[in-house]
Amino acid sequence: MRLLAATAVVIGGLSVAQAPPGYRILVSSESGDIVTQLAWDGTALRTVKVVPVGIMPADIDGPHNVAVSPDGKSWYVTIAHGTPFGSLWKMAADGDTVVGKAPVEMFPTTIGLTPDGDLAFVANSDFHGDHPRTNVVTIVQTATMRALTNLPACDMPHGVKVNHAGAVVYVSCMNSDEILEVDRQSFRIARRHKTGAGSPQAMAGMHAGPATGGGATAPGPAPADCSPTFVSVSPDDRHLYVACNHGNTLQVLDAATLDLVKEIPVGTGAYNVEPSADGRWVIVTNKKAQSVSLVDAQALAEVARIPTSKKLPHGVAYSPDGRWAFISVESIGTDPGAVDVIDLTTRARVASVAVPLQPTGITILQRP
Repeated sequence: MRLLAATAVVIGGLSVAQAPPGYRILVSSESGDIVTQLAWDGTALRTVKVVPVGIMPADIDGPHNVAVSPDGKSWYVTIAHGTPFGSLWKMAADGDTVVGKAPVEMFPTTIGLTPDGDLAFVANSDFHGDHPRTNVVTIVQTATMRALTNLPACDMPHGVKVNHAGAVVYVSCMNSDEILEVDRQSFRIARRHKTGAGSPQAMAGMHAGPATGGGATAPGPAPADCSPTFVSVSPDDRHLYVACNHGNTLQVLDAATLDLVKEIPVGTGAYNVEPSADGRWVIVTNKKAQSVSLVDAQALAEVARIPTSKKLPHGVAYSPDGRWAFISVESIGTDPGAVDVIDLTTRARVASVAVPLQPTGITILQRP
């Protein structure tokens, strides 16, 4: 693997400069087989390193999502394409070199890490396969980078989050329109909750409960099509936040019962959702509305809708001090994507930097 890092070197039209201490923002570019590392000094974003992650120069491998280990010593990236399927790469935070690779399944997307860092749960969304079908979540032992099992899950699993206690894993299923609760110890689906009616094709081919992996179906309404792209967990593990891509809403669920607490209108094409570590905010990216929704987590109401610099906002990450939110914004054609900075005190976008080749996943790597 080549590692591109230098002072005042231009890579893909972006200046690469020395990073200040504190943290870096990692951004995967799905159409460029790179992970860009950015630094934020409170005024401007700067590219400090570009890490190539592709293995097939003649083809795009498609890095989709990035996640950092709880101890900060490693970071992970899903590679969508490969032989025969995708993979999960483990990278050393010190030096950004490959530590190991685990085979997964068709078009892996989101990575959910347990708080102890021992396991990675990877949703295989299978975007280009025939549907309806039951796709799997791959469970990887991170120390050895060995795939322990492929859990039959649902039609097009996309978002994966482990709760802070480390006992439960939640999976959002786009086509079958449901949230799964997976027991971390047994690797079994304990419960299913319908978030919406689902696509007619998925509903014709899928069956709730044990037929698609086990687990009881939780009570609750099945409203119009939600198509949940992402699910996140509140800092106290009491609530789930579900982005409804077709419903244009944020669903708030009671984690104990999986009942719907409130459905909050947000922008068109709600895509990603992340709560802040202090439990004050929830941010939803509105992929068809060129904006993000800032939701008050206590009042459960949208308090601001903030325009993004480009049309397709994707992911969300927060600075360690909770002051800033960083939003990845996808590319369209030859126009590069971006990372935007939102000041959560003023509720406004205050900075942006171009990031090439379809930036999607975004996360924070804290450094000494």
